[in-house]
Amino acid sequence: MKNLTLSLLFATSTLSAITLSEVIDKSLINSPSLESINAKIKANEYASDVANQFENPELSLTKNTIDSSAPMSQTVLTIKQKLPYYGKRDLKQNITFAEDEVLKEKLNAAKAVMVQKIKTQAYSIWELKELYKIIDEYITLTKKNIELYEAYTSVDDNQHIGIMKAELSLADLEIQKSLLNAKIYASYAKLSYLAAFDVKNLEVNLKIAQKPILNSFIPTLVNNPELLIKDKELKKENAKIEVADINNYPDLNLIAGYAYRENFDNYFNFGLALSLPMYGTEDALEEEVRAAALEVVSQKEDTKIAISAELKIYYAQMLSSYEIYHIIQDDALPQIAHMFELSNSSISTGGDLFKYIDVLFDKLALEQKSINAVSNYNKANAQISQLAGEIK
Repeated sequence: MKNLTLSLLFATSTLSAITLSEVIDKSLINSPSLESINAKIKANEYASDVANQFENPELSLTKNTIDSSAPMSQTVLTIKQKLPYYGKRDLKQNITFAEDEVLKEKLNAAKAVMVQKIKTQAYSIWELKELYKIIDEYITLTKKNIELYEAYTSVDDNQHIGIMKAELSLADLEIQKSLLNAKIYASYAKLSYLAAFDVKNLEVNLKIAQKPILNSFIPTLVNNPELLIKDKELKKENAKIEVADINNYPDLNLIAGYAYRENFDNYFNFGLALSLPMYGTEDALEEEVRAAALEVVSQKEDTKIAISAELKIYYAQMLSSYEIYHIIQDDALPQIAHMFELSNSSISTGGDLFKYIDVLFDKLALEQKSINAVSNYNKANAQISQLAGEIK
Protein backbone atom coordinates (compact mmCIF):
# COMPACT_ATOMS: atom_id res chain seq x y z
CA MET A 1 0.00 0.00 0.00
CA LYS A 2 2.86 2.34 0.84
CA ASN A 3 4.55 1.67 -2.53
CA LEU A 4 1.26 2.34 -4.32
CA THR A 5 0.90 5.69 -2.53
CA LEU A 6 4.46 6.70 -3.43
CA SER A 7 3.87 5.71 -7.06
CA LEU A 8 0.71 7.80 -7.21
CA LEU A 9 2.52 10.79 -5.69
CA PHE A 10 5.34 10.46 -8.22
CA ALA A 11 2.90 10.19 -11.12
CA THR A 12 1.00 13.27 -9.92
CA SER A 13 4.25 15.21 -9.56
CA THR A 14 5.32 14.26 -13.07
CA LEU A 15 1.99 15.22 -14.59
CA SER A 16 2.03 18.63 -12.90
CA ALA A 17 5.59 19.40 -13.99
CA ILE A 18 6.19 22.02 -16.64
CA THR A 19 8.94 21.75 -19.23
CA LEU A 20 11.60 24.39 -19.80
CA SER A 21 10.32 25.13 -23.32
CA GLU A 22 6.83 25.72 -21.91
CA VAL A 23 8.24 28.12 -19.31
CA ILE A 24 10.08 30.05 -22.04
CA ASP A 25 7.05 30.23 -24.35
CA LYS A 26 4.79 31.42 -21.56
CA SER A 27 7.29 33.97 -20.25
CA LEU A 28 7.71 35.53 -23.70
CA ILE A 29 3.99 36.29 -23.61
CA ASN A 30 3.63 37.39 -19.98
CA SER A 31 6.83 39.32 -19.23
CA PRO A 32 6.16 42.93 -18.08
CA SER A 33 9.66 44.01 -19.18
CA LEU A 34 8.92 42.90 -22.75
CA GLU A 35 5.53 44.57 -22.63
CA SER A 36 7.18 47.92 -21.86
CA ILE A 37 9.21 47.66 -25.09
CA ASN A 38 6.06 46.70 -27.01
CA ALA A 39 4.46 49.87 -25.63
CA LYS A 40 7.38 51.93 -26.97
CA ILE A 41 6.95 50.33 -30.41
CA LYS A 42 3.25 51.23 -30.34
CA ALA A 43 4.06 54.80 -29.30
CA ASN A 44 6.55 55.08 -32.16
CA GLU A 45 3.79 54.21 -34.64
CA TYR A 46 1.99 57.39 -33.60
CA ALA A 47 5.24 59.33 -33.90
CA SER A 48 5.53 58.04 -37.47
CA ASP A 49 2.06 59.36 -38.28
CA VAL A 50 2.95 62.74 -36.78
CA ALA A 51 6.21 62.97 -38.78
CA ASN A 52 4.31 62.76 -42.08
CA GLN A 53 1.79 65.46 -41.22
CA PHE A 54 1.92 69.14 -42.15
CA GLU A 55 2.50 71.59 -39.33
CA ASN A 56 -0.60 73.31 -38.00
CA PRO A 57 -1.49 76.53 -39.84
CA GLU A 58 -1.14 79.84 -38.01
CA LEU A 59 -4.16 82.11 -37.79
CA SER A 60 -3.78 85.72 -36.68
CA LEU A 61 -6.15 88.66 -36.26
CA THR A 62 -4.81 92.23 -36.14
CA LYS A 63 -6.47 95.64 -35.86
CA ASN A 64 -4.85 99.05 -35.92
CA THR A 65 -5.88 102.19 -33.99
CA ILE A 66 -6.35 104.49 -36.98
CA ASP A 67 -9.72 106.22 -37.11
CA SER A 68 -12.27 104.27 -39.15
CA SER A 69 -12.73 107.23 -41.51
CA ALA A 70 -9.18 106.75 -42.78
CA PRO A 71 -8.46 104.20 -45.56
CA MET A 72 -5.67 102.65 -43.51
CA SER A 73 -8.05 101.69 -40.70
CA GLN A 74 -8.54 97.94 -41.01
CA THR A 75 -8.97 94.63 -39.26
CA VAL A 76 -6.91 91.88 -40.89
CA LEU A 77 -7.40 88.13 -40.60
CA THR A 78 -4.29 86.24 -41.78
CA ILE A 79 -3.60 82.54 -42.22
CA LYS A 80 -0.14 81.04 -42.78
CA GLN A 81 0.68 77.48 -43.76
CA LYS A 82 4.19 76.02 -43.97
CA LEU A 83 4.84 73.70 -46.93
CA PRO A 84 7.97 71.58 -46.30
CA TYR A 85 10.48 71.25 -49.12
CA TYR A 86 9.65 68.36 -51.46
CA GLY A 87 10.43 64.98 -49.84
CA LYS A 88 11.22 66.39 -46.40
CA ARG A 89 8.17 64.86 -44.71
CA ASP A 90 8.97 61.42 -46.11
CA LEU A 91 12.58 61.66 -44.95
CA LYS A 92 11.46 62.66 -41.45
CA GLN A 93 9.12 59.68 -41.43
CA ASN A 94 12.03 57.44 -42.41
CA ILE A 95 13.65 58.32 -39.08
CA THR A 96 10.62 56.96 -37.22
CA PHE A 97 10.64 53.84 -39.40
CA ALA A 98 14.29 53.31 -38.51
CA GLU A 99 13.49 53.87 -34.83
CA ASP A 100 10.80 51.21 -35.13
CA GLU A 101 13.42 48.75 -36.39
CA VAL A 102 15.75 49.69 -33.52
CA LEU A 103 13.01 49.07 -30.96
CA LYS A 104 12.10 45.72 -32.50
CA GLU A 105 15.73 44.61 -32.37
CA LYS A 106 15.90 45.75 -28.74
CA LEU A 107 12.81 43.65 -28.09
CA ASN A 108 14.51 40.62 -29.64
CA ALA A 109 17.64 41.32 -27.60
CA ALA A 110 15.59 41.55 -24.40
CA LYS A 111 13.90 38.25 -25.27
CA ALA A 112 17.28 36.56 -25.83
CA VAL A 113 18.60 37.83 -22.49
CA MET A 114 15.45 36.76 -20.67
CA VAL A 115 15.56 33.28 -22.22
CA GLN A 116 19.22 32.93 -21.23
CA LYS A 117 18.43 33.93 -17.63
CA ILE A 118 15.53 31.48 -17.48
CA LYS A 119 17.70 28.67 -18.87
CA THR A 120 20.49 29.45 -16.42
CA GLN A 121 18.10 29.43 -13.46
CA ALA A 122 16.44 26.23 -14.71
CA TYR A 123 19.84 24.56 -14.99
CA SER A 124 20.63 25.64 -11.43
CA ILE A 125 17.41 23.98 -10.29
CA TRP A 126 18.39 20.79 -12.12
CA GLU A 127 21.84 20.89 -10.48
CA LEU A 128 20.45 21.44 -6.98
CA LYS A 129 17.84 18.68 -7.40
CA GLU A 130 20.47 16.24 -8.63
CA LEU A 131 22.75 17.13 -5.71
CA TYR A 132 19.80 16.70 -3.35
CA LYS A 133 19.06 13.30 -4.87
CA ILE A 134 22.57 11.92 -4.41
CA ILE A 135 22.84 13.38 -0.90
CA ASP A 136 19.63 11.54 -0.07
CA GLU A 137 21.07 8.34 -1.54
CA TYR A 138 24.27 8.72 0.46
CA ILE A 139 22.33 9.31 3.68
CA THR A 140 20.46 6.04 3.12
CA LEU A 141 23.70 4.25 2.23
CA THR A 142 25.56 5.58 5.26
CA LYS A 143 22.75 4.57 7.63
CA LYS A 144 22.69 1.04 6.20
CA ASN A 145 26.44 0.64 6.52
CA ILE A 146 26.42 1.91 10.13
CA GLU A 147 23.77 -0.69 10.92
CA LEU A 148 25.75 -3.35 9.06
CA TYR A 149 28.97 -2.41 10.86
CA GLU A 150 27.27 -2.56 14.25
CA ALA A 151 25.69 -5.93 13.43
CA TYR A 152 28.88 -7.67 12.28
CA THR A 153 31.45 -6.29 14.68
CA SER A 154 31.95 -6.12 18.41
CA VAL A 155 32.19 -2.54 19.56
CA ASP A 156 35.61 -1.70 21.02
CA ASP A 157 36.96 1.83 21.43
CA ASN A 158 38.45 2.12 17.92
CA GLN A 159 35.33 0.75 16.31
CA HIS A 160 33.18 3.05 18.40
CA ILE A 161 35.18 6.03 17.09
CA GLY A 162 34.56 4.77 13.55
CA ILE A 163 30.83 4.68 14.18
CA MET A 164 30.97 8.21 15.61
CA LYS A 165 32.88 9.34 12.50
CA ALA A 166 30.17 7.84 10.32
CA GLU A 167 27.42 9.47 12.38
CA LEU A 168 29.14 12.87 12.15
CA SER A 169 29.40 12.41 8.39
CA LEU A 170 25.73 11.53 8.36
CA ALA A 171 24.94 14.76 10.20
CA ASP A 172 26.97 16.69 7.64
CA LEU A 173 24.95 15.09 4.85
CA GLU A 174 21.71 16.03 6.59
CA ILE A 175 22.92 19.64 6.87
CA GLN A 176 23.79 19.68 3.15
CA LYS A 177 20.36 18.28 2.35
CA SER A 178 18.64 21.00 4.36
CA LEU A 179 20.71 23.73 2.69
CA LEU A 180 19.97 22.30 -0.76
CA ASN A 181 16.26 22.20 0.02
CA ALA A 182 16.35 25.93 0.85
CA LYS A 183 18.34 26.70 -2.30
CA ILE A 184 15.87 24.77 -4.46
CA TYR A 185 12.99 26.75 -2.96
CA ALA A 186 14.82 30.03 -3.58
CA SER A 187 15.72 29.02 -7.15
CA TYR A 188 12.09 28.30 -7.95
CA ALA A 189 11.19 31.74 -6.59
CA LYS A 190 13.81 33.35 -8.87
CA LEU A 191 12.60 31.33 -11.86
CA SER A 192 9.01 32.36 -11.16
CA TYR A 193 10.08 36.00 -11.12
CA LEU A 194 11.95 35.67 -14.42
CA ALA A 195 9.08 33.79 -16.06
CA ALA A 196 6.43 36.18 -14.66
CA PHE A 197 4.30 33.28 -13.39
CA ASP A 198 4.51 30.77 -10.57
CA VAL A 199 6.70 27.75 -11.41
CA LYS A 200 6.49 25.00 -8.79
CA ASN A 201 7.77 21.89 -10.53
CA LEU A 202 10.14 22.08 -13.47
CA GLU A 203 10.93 19.15 -15.72
CA VAL A 204 14.40 19.47 -17.21
CA ASN A 205 17.01 16.88 -18.15
CA LEU A 206 20.61 17.86 -18.79
CA LYS A 207 23.59 16.02 -20.19
CA ILE A 208 27.00 16.71 -21.65
CA ALA A 209 26.65 16.79 -25.41
CA GLN A 210 29.48 16.69 -27.90
CA LYS A 211 32.82 18.38 -27.39
CA PRO A 212 32.45 22.11 -28.19
CA ILE A 213 34.21 23.48 -31.29
CA LEU A 214 34.87 27.23 -31.33
CA ASN A 215 34.59 27.61 -35.12
CA SER A 216 31.11 26.10 -35.10
CA PHE A 217 29.84 28.97 -32.94
CA ILE A 218 31.36 31.86 -34.89
CA PRO A 219 28.86 31.87 -37.82
CA THR A 220 25.95 32.21 -35.37
CA LEU A 221 27.23 35.61 -34.22
CA VAL A 222 25.84 37.27 -37.37
CA ASN A 223 22.50 37.20 -35.55
CA ASN A 224 23.87 38.78 -32.40
CA PRO A 225 21.18 41.17 -31.07
CA GLU A 226 23.64 43.91 -30.10
CA LEU A 227 25.18 43.95 -33.58
CA LEU A 228 21.75 44.03 -35.19
CA ILE A 229 20.77 46.93 -32.94
CA LYS A 230 23.88 48.84 -34.03
CA ASP A 231 22.97 48.17 -37.69
CA LYS A 232 19.51 49.64 -37.15
CA GLU A 233 20.88 52.57 -35.16
CA LEU A 234 23.27 53.33 -38.02
CA LYS A 235 20.35 53.21 -40.44
CA LYS A 236 18.53 55.69 -38.22
CA GLU A 237 21.53 58.03 -38.12
CA ASN A 238 21.80 57.88 -41.92
CA ALA A 239 18.14 58.85 -42.13
CA LYS A 240 18.92 61.81 -39.88
CA ILE A 241 21.77 62.80 -42.21
CA GLU A 242 19.36 62.86 -45.15
CA VAL A 243 17.00 65.11 -43.21
CA ALA A 244 19.88 67.39 -42.16
CA ASP A 245 21.02 67.60 -45.77
CA ILE A 246 17.58 68.53 -47.12
CA ASN A 247 17.14 71.11 -44.35
CA ASN A 248 19.53 73.29 -46.36
CA TYR A 249 16.60 73.83 -48.71
CA PRO A 250 14.11 76.28 -47.17
CA ASP A 251 10.48 75.52 -46.53
CA LEU A 252 7.83 77.63 -48.22
CA ASN A 253 5.23 79.56 -46.23
CA LEU A 254 1.95 80.46 -47.95
CA ILE A 255 0.23 83.53 -46.52
CA ALA A 256 -3.31 84.70 -47.19
CA GLY A 257 -5.19 87.54 -45.51
CA TYR A 258 -8.50 89.35 -45.57
CA ALA A 259 -8.63 93.04 -44.61
CA TYR A 260 -11.88 94.52 -43.37
CA ARG A 261 -12.32 98.34 -43.63
CA GLU A 262 -15.45 99.90 -42.18
CA ASN A 263 -15.83 102.78 -44.65
CA PHE A 264 -13.85 101.47 -47.60
CA ASP A 265 -13.65 98.37 -49.74
CA ASN A 266 -12.38 95.21 -48.16
CA TYR A 267 -9.59 93.30 -49.86
CA PHE A 268 -7.52 90.10 -49.89
CA ASN A 269 -3.76 89.84 -49.80
CA PHE A 270 -1.50 86.90 -50.64
CA GLY A 271 2.16 86.27 -50.01
CA LEU A 272 5.06 83.86 -49.77
CA ALA A 273 7.76 83.56 -47.11
CA LEU A 274 11.05 81.69 -47.08
CA SER A 275 13.62 81.09 -44.36
CA LEU A 276 17.09 82.07 -45.53
CA PRO A 277 19.89 79.67 -44.42
CA MET A 278 22.46 82.43 -44.16
CA TYR A 279 24.40 81.58 -40.99
CA GLY A 280 25.52 78.00 -41.61
CA THR A 281 23.34 76.51 -38.86
CA GLU A 282 22.06 73.75 -41.12
CA ASP A 283 25.58 72.78 -42.19
CA ALA A 284 26.69 72.58 -38.56
CA LEU A 285 23.70 70.41 -37.66
CA GLU A 286 24.46 68.12 -40.61
CA GLU A 287 28.05 67.66 -39.43
CA GLU A 288 26.75 66.91 -35.94
CA VAL A 289 24.57 64.01 -37.14
CA ARG A 290 27.37 62.74 -39.38
CA ALA A 291 29.62 62.61 -36.33
CA ALA A 292 26.91 60.70 -34.46
CA ALA A 293 26.76 58.18 -37.32
CA LEU A 294 30.54 57.68 -37.13
CA GLU A 295 30.20 57.11 -33.39
CA VAL A 296 27.70 54.30 -34.03
CA VAL A 297 30.12 52.75 -36.55
CA SER A 298 32.87 52.78 -33.90
CA GLN A 299 30.49 51.33 -31.30
CA LYS A 300 29.60 48.52 -33.68
CA GLU A 301 33.26 47.61 -34.18
CA ASP A 302 33.81 47.68 -30.42
CA THR A 303 30.73 45.47 -29.96
CA LYS A 304 32.17 42.94 -32.45
CA ILE A 305 35.38 42.71 -30.42
CA ALA A 306 33.49 42.37 -27.13
CA ILE A 307 31.21 39.65 -28.50
CA SER A 308 34.17 37.70 -29.87
CA ALA A 309 35.83 37.86 -26.45
CA GLU A 310 32.63 36.75 -24.68
CA LEU A 311 32.28 33.81 -27.05
CA LYS A 312 35.82 32.65 -26.26
CA ILE A 313 35.13 32.93 -22.51
CA TYR A 314 31.94 30.85 -22.69
CA TYR A 315 33.59 28.38 -25.07
CA ALA A 316 36.44 27.90 -22.58
CA GLN A 317 33.89 27.28 -19.82
CA MET A 318 32.09 24.69 -21.96
CA LEU A 319 35.33 22.96 -22.90
CA SER A 320 36.53 22.88 -19.29
CA SER A 321 33.21 21.43 -18.10
CA TYR A 322 33.34 18.83 -20.87
CA GLU A 323 36.85 17.78 -19.90
CA ILE A 324 36.11 17.70 -16.16
CA TYR A 325 33.03 15.57 -16.73
CA HIS A 326 34.93 13.00 -18.79
CA ILE A 327 37.90 12.92 -16.38
CA ILE A 328 35.47 12.07 -13.59
CA GLN A 329 33.29 9.64 -15.54
CA ASP A 330 36.00 7.89 -17.59
CA ASP A 331 38.93 7.88 -15.16
CA ALA A 332 38.22 8.84 -11.56
CA LEU A 333 34.89 7.13 -10.84
CA PRO A 334 35.90 3.69 -12.21
CA GLN A 335 38.99 3.79 -9.98
CA ILE A 336 37.14 4.90 -6.90
CA ALA A 337 34.38 2.37 -7.59
CA HIS A 338 36.91 -0.42 -7.08
CA MET A 339 38.15 1.22 -3.87
CA PHE A 340 34.56 1.60 -2.75
CA GLU A 341 33.83 -2.09 -3.37
CA LEU A 342 36.88 -3.12 -1.31
CA SER A 343 35.97 -0.75 1.54
CA ASN A 344 32.32 -1.77 1.44
CA SER A 345 33.09 -5.49 1.56
CA SER A 346 35.47 -4.98 4.46
CA ILE A 347 32.70 -3.43 6.55
CA SER A 348 30.90 -6.78 6.81
CA THR A 349 34.05 -8.34 8.26
CA GLY A 350 34.67 -5.54 10.74
CA GLY A 351 37.00 -3.49 8.58
CA ASP A 352 38.02 0.11 9.23
CA LEU A 353 34.90 2.32 8.98
CA PHE A 354 37.12 5.41 8.76
CA LYS A 355 38.52 4.31 5.42
CA TYR A 356 35.08 3.45 4.16
CA ILE A 357 33.70 6.89 5.06
CA ASP A 358 36.68 8.59 3.41
CA VAL A 359 36.17 6.64 0.18
CA LEU A 360 32.43 7.24 0.36
CA PHE A 361 32.87 11.00 0.60
CA ASP A 362 35.55 11.01 -2.11
CA LYS A 363 33.03 9.33 -4.40
CA LEU A 364 30.34 11.81 -3.35
CA ALA A 365 32.65 14.78 -4.07
CA LEU A 366 33.41 13.44 -7.54
CA GLU A 367 29.73 12.89 -8.34
CA GLN A 368 28.96 16.42 -7.13
CA LYS A 369 31.67 17.81 -9.40
CA SER A 370 30.28 15.76 -12.27
CA ILE A 371 26.81 17.26 -11.76
CA ASN A 372 28.34 20.72 -11.48
CA ALA A 373 30.21 20.17 -14.77
CA VAL A 374 27.00 19.19 -16.59
CA SER A 375 25.25 22.28 -15.24
CA ASN A 376 28.12 24.64 -16.10
CA TYR A 377 28.43 23.15 -19.60
CA ASN A 378 24.78 23.90 -20.32
CA LYS A 379 24.88 27.33 -18.65
CA ALA A 380 27.82 28.35 -20.87
CA ASN A 381 25.95 27.00 -23.88
CA ALA A 382 22.94 29.13 -22.89
CA GLN A 383 25.21 32.20 -22.83
CA ILE A 384 26.46 31.39 -26.34
CA SER A 385 22.86 30.91 -27.50
CA GLN A 386 22.07 34.38 -26.16
CA LEU A 387 25.01 35.81 -28.13
CA ALA A 388 23.44 34.17 -31.21
CA GLY A 389 20.08 35.79 -30.42
CA GLU A 390 18.24 32.53 -29.80
CA ILE A 391 14.87 32.77 -28.03
CA LYS A 392 14.05 29.09 -27.60
